[in-house]
Amino acid sequence: MRIMTVYAHPADTITNCGGTLALHADAGDEIVAVILTHGGRIHPNVYAEEARKENADPRLTAAGRAEIIENKKGELRRAADIIGIGTIEFLDHDDLMSTVQEDLVDQVAELIAEHRPDVVIADYPQNPAVTNSTHTIATMVLIAAMDRAASFLKNLDGKEEVNIKQVFLGGLPVLASDALSTYGVRNDLLIDITSVVGRKVAAMDCFTSQGYDGPFARKLIEASNGEFGRSAGVALAEPYVRFRSETRALLPLTEYAEAADPLTRHVSYSQFDVRREFPLTQG
Repeated sequence: MRIMTVYAHPADTITNCGGTLALHADAGDEIVAVILTHGGRIHPNVYAEEARKENADPRLTAAGRAEIIENKKGELRRAADIIGIGTIEFLDHDDLMSTVQEDLVDQVAELIAEHRPDVVIADYPQNPAVTNSTHTIATMVLIAAMDRAASFLKNLDGKEEVNIKQVFLGGLPVLASDALSTYGVRNDLLIDITSVVGRKVAAMDCFTSQGYDGPFARKLIEASNGEFGRSAGVALAEPYVRFRSETRALLPLTEYAEAADPLTRHVSYSQFDVRREFPLTQG
């Protein structure tokens, strides 16, 4: 299987779906991460915090745009090695984008045609009609690019059409596990990442420039992946909304559902402690 992720910023691929990608990398699947912006302006913690100090380190306060961008790329490359991401495509657009841009749609469509993914993972768009978030814009760019790639004609474009089989959207800010309480909007697929969470922690620890390492990495995984895990009946899970409905020969029942004991499963999954398993290192 070929998997492509399309996200706005360098760290998004790891924070949103790092555990899922680690599982697929272990299964031998090919993974391509597409990053739309250079990320130089987003979460510039180490640089902004240093500038507030009375005796600031000039190496950080004097860092220019190119240096900051290259540092963030290096953080993602190190994280990608830990997770098992084989290819990273940096498109280097500015973080300040506020609309869907035709040239960016073309670039993503070309990458879809080049890598021909079976599955794409992206952010759940907060509001497709009001693109006030770079994350939302990234997904709307992806949807437009998928349509464009599906319309390629060998005679006219020199490349054949690509029809992606499924898109999984992560980051939907809904934690309830039943449809009625959220008016039908919910995450309808949960991936158990407990077995690979150590790699997600280590990958997040690479993003020191934006303060995603250390306590934040563990807090995010405990709070977000832990809550979705509770809903799934496992220690830690990453949530997704399927972009398209799926056709099956028979009604599906997962191995997790067959094995689950709703009366006692909370006892077993509560034994896993991220901070105990992956303590902060001194220094």
